[in-house]
Amino acid sequence: MTTKKLVLVSGANGHLGNNLVRLLLSRGFQVRASVRNLDNSAALQDLPCELVAADITDKASFTRALQGVDTFYAVGAAFKLWARDPQKEIYDVNMQGTRNTIEAAAAAGVKKIIYVSSIAALDYTHTPTRESNGYNPDRRDAYYNSKNDGEKLAFQLARELGIELVSVMPGAMIGSEAALPLNVSYDVLRLILTRQIPVDTGISLNWVDVKDVAEGCYLAALHGKPGERYILANEKCMSISDTTRLAQKLYPQLQLKIPAAVPKIVLYTIAGLMQFAARLQGKAPVITTKDIAMFSGLQQDFNISKARTELGFNPKSSEEAVREALAYLMEHQELL
Repeated sequence: MTTKKLVLVSGANGHLGNNLVRLLLSRGFQVRASVRNLDNSAALQDLPCELVAADITDKASFTRALQGVDTFYAVGAAFKLWARDPQKEIYDVNMQGTRNTIEAAAAAGVKKIIYVSSIAALDYTHTPTRESNGYNPDRRDAYYNSKNDGEKLAFQLARELGIELVSVMPGAMIGSEAALPLNVSYDVLRLILTRQIPVDTGISLNWVDVKDVAEGCYLAALHGKPGERYILANEKCMSISDTTRLAQKLYPQLQLKIPAAVPKIVLYTIAGLMQFAARLQGKAPVITTKDIAMFSGLQQDFNISKARTELGFNPKSSEEAVREALAYLMEHQELL
């Protein structure tokens, strides 16, 4: 029997990385899983994968980690929308990480990279948004900027270094295997279940099951065309208020209240106070004025026909993804 080729998943202790490692193991691959700190690998405990330490800001660590690897799933990145110094802690880390890992992969002789970008790197001017719309012209957010510029850099380096690279662009990933701290998207569901969203922000999210995204990454390695980008999300987004209504219906015992509608000026005032407290405490606020300005009223609806046709991507609906994710959180009360 032919042994399947070795693959590396970076950021393997994160939400997507953890679920992708499990999927690839279930498909019979030899999986090498990289994490920044081996002390923070509980999510991978007892999994039959090779665990290595590698940091995207340290090229040499990835040159070592990528030796003998056929396909590299570049998942690891700084995924946060707030930091005291967003340029340094988010943008610079992600840009440096993209360059380091792709140059390391080329040096190690890796044949293919599945580069995990984000729907943040899409132009929402015309909806439903598709890959061919181009890149996001809104430059107000360091994370969004890092995903736009990082993906462009990834394609440029892949061309220069002669390595096959396919970009995948996940929506708001929720569900399945998860550990604290929850990612930004999944944490919104925790905030809903713990009644920490009192007002209607007008924000909608394109919920997608993390297992479907993991499957999409695998399909991109099988069928994705080098130099192409694929949206791994759902066609329709859901507002946070509609998501709360669904949670209210599923868990009446929680006595959840639908967020109250308030004037925009009140939203900005609340967000401003939360930002002020966050800077004092060094802890991310629930909402910022930038979030209101960028995302309130934004419809994150997508045309995913390219991923459906070329990859065979077939995600469960946003509503079903939310149902399953809420059930997971209710079953794992330690995450709340």
